[in-house]
Amino acid sequence: MEKEKVLADSIVELLGGEENIKSLNHCMTRLRVTPREREYVQLKELKAQSGVMGVVDSSDQLQIILGPGTVTKVARIISERTGIQAGEVEDMKAAVQDKNRTPFKLFLRKLASIFIPLIPAIVAGGMIMGLTNVAIHSFDVSEKNQWIVLLSSVSKIIFAYLAIFVGINTAREFGGTPALGGVAGGLIIFPDIANITLFGEALVPNRGGLIGVLLAAWFITVMERWFRKVIPNTVDIIFTPTLAVLATGFATYIILQPVGGVISDSITGGLTWLLSAGESGWMSIVSGAVLAGTFLPLVMTGLHQGLTPIHMELLNQTGLDPLYPILGMAGAGQVGAALAVYVKSKNQTLRNVIKGGLPVGILGIGEPLIYGVTLPLGRPFITACLGAAVGGAFQAVLGVASVAIGVSGLPMALLIQPGQILLYLLGVVISYGAGFVITYFFGFNKGMDTHYGDEAPAGPGLNVAP
Repeated sequence: MEKEKVLADSIVELLGGEENIKSLNHCMTRLRVTPREREYVQLKELKAQSGVMGVVDSSDQLQIILGPGTVTKVARIISERTGIQAGEVEDMKAAVQDKNRTPFKLFLRKLASIFIPLIPAIVAGGMIMGLTNVAIHSFDVSEKNQWIVLLSSVSKIIFAYLAIFVGINTAREFGGTPALGGVAGGLIIFPDIANITLFGEALVPNRGGLIGVLLAAWFITVMERWFRKVIPNTVDIIFTPTLAVLATGFATYIILQPVGGVISDSITGGLTWLLSAGESGWMSIVSGAVLAGTFLPLVMTGLHQGLTPIHMELLNQTGLDPLYPILGMAGAGQVGAALAVYVKSKNQTLRNVIKGGLPVGILGIGEPLIYGVTLPLGRPFITACLGAAVGGAFQAVLGVASVAIGVSGLPMALLIQPGQILLYLLGVVISYGAGFVITYFFGFNKGMDTHYGDEAPAGPGLNVAP
């Protein structure tokens, strides 16, 4: 903790002292500070401070990249020193700048805001599921072993009730009552609907998946607001939720669930066709390269968590997610690019930033390398994308797929379906190598080394978990 205290004290002084800090928050990797007077901030010295991996000058806020774990401790120390309460915020809140807000970006932002709070539970479930699979298939432990049954049950809880959680967050995001959103999610997955036949067809539990849940939970918030406007306050608590649930129930089973099913089938079928390695081998190579190579720019917008429904639909319909390992190559390509910069660079500040960012980058948290190394340098960011494209093509053509989602980097190996773990790891190494070679020969020169730190990186940023 002594190291974090020294870093915290240095940051406070470079920000202009305690009295110049107006507000203080942090996210997974960043300390978010709003200074009272910008002219008192020693920005150049702050970016050069040991332990600081980068500084994003965003509107009236400074985002100081410290990395996971460290940022929480530093925020707490500064909070205790200044008396300013340091809250934890989601990266997504600053993900889309006002000038860049388009309807599509706002839509993805909404999706990300719904799923980001669920990431810890999804990661936990995915990791336990992966470890259980390793025990069964690598150590010949029986699936009927009671400890295995217990672990399997624990790992599946978040996924079994994910529709409820998504419904709650969707209602909250759209200004409705969270509990009613949970009911809307339950409408999609409730097993008893299998006994209902409408228009000559039996209802199918979980038809439409999370897309159906999103539609139903959004619809119930619309109904709730509408009924609340027309129902007298004296009986609002009785009639508004009751009528909202009834209206949503009928709309879900007659319209929203079938529509969600069509959308889900289209997305799943399209991706499966693009990534199929049979007669469409070349299509698979191109698709894998494009998907992996363009993922880092999506991460720059802070919107990549909006892809979670697509991952979940692939898992719901096929039991496998071939998209997840492909996108995971984005972080691997960046690790290779950062290694190349480290080998060629003579700038000790830059080398220290890389040393700090590489361990977490290998574990799938790429923000320190993005905003501390590749993005401010410029060209290495592009070569990192190219390295990712090579690994993505490899994963796609061999049909590597995960059985769950949650983590990226080397730990994702635990989530890969049995029999493909070594192939996935080989793809990671290929991305490392491609990112390194392309960056070493084409992505870095002495001029970048000399001018590193002159400009602050810009962008909202999130980790590189697909």
